[in-house]
Amino acid sequence: MTQPQVPGYITALSANDAQLAEWVNTGREFIIADGALSAKVKTLMTMMCDALLAHEDGVKAISDRARAMGASEEEISETIRVAFWMGGLPALVTGLNAFRED
Repeated sequence: MTQPQVPGYITALSANDAQLAEWVNTGREFIIADGALSAKVKTLMTMMCDALLAHEDGVKAISDRARAMGASEEEISETIRVAFWMGGLPALVTGLNAFRED
């Protein structure tokens, strides 16, 4: 499995507060690591949360990260379905950024 990419916010934080960036990144790595749930599933969960919170660019970045971890288009689609079920049309519209081609 491919190593997860470092999120852009960690890069920006590192340039401005290296100590906090290290702390946040360590926590993120601990939480997203394989456990009872796989890292891929946890990454899909974060994508769903970004859809629910209307973070368009986050959905795009996390979906790309999930693909790099082996997530299929079907897994991404089903995750967006759950976001839609829980968050309605706004979550669906935001979630569709997972398929955005820049």
